[in-house]
Amino acid sequence: MRDRQVGRGGDHGGEPRRRTRQFEAFVAGAAGRLLHAATLLTAETRARNPRAQALLTASLAHTYAHWDRLRGEDPYDRTRADLAARFARAAWRHHRGRGGVLAALTPQERLVLVLRLYEGVAEEQTAALLGLPEERVRAVCARAVAALRDRRDPRAGSGPRDLPGEVAS
Repeated sequence: MRDRQVGRGGDHGGEPRRRTRQFEAFVAGAAGRLLHAATLLTAETRARNPRAQALLTASLAHTYAHWDRLRGEDPYDRTRADLAARFARAAWRHHRGRGGVLAALTPQERLVLVLRLYEGVAEEQTAALLGLPEERVRAVCARAVAALRDRRDPRAGSGPRDLPGEVAS
């Protein structure tokens, strides 16, 4: 039994440390943007976003668990996809926002808007990720943008500043 363990395991004491260092470097570089995306999805504020933090923690744990199986796949894309899927599965819990810039939108509108405009995911990829036709993604995105424009305060002269592109004009 010992021979089998030594033969299989060998001296790979450095492998788990290397994996951990790689993952920690990934988290250091990506966690801020991923947390912001999660905060937009849950429609919480940056100052108070416990649901977004829990969502991100679960997605990062999933990515870490599968780190050795990524094989050239971008860990950011993998984590973002997991984050979106987790949010979609639990969207009924996040229907009402808590003061975030996207609080007035439905969970599906928030998900499409964050993926398309904040994350810059192509329409085709967003549709595939969410299991929706491209036309539906296009319509949901347009409806969400229109809803945000309608909610602008005309006295302020500007809209939300947390999203790039046409939403934050």
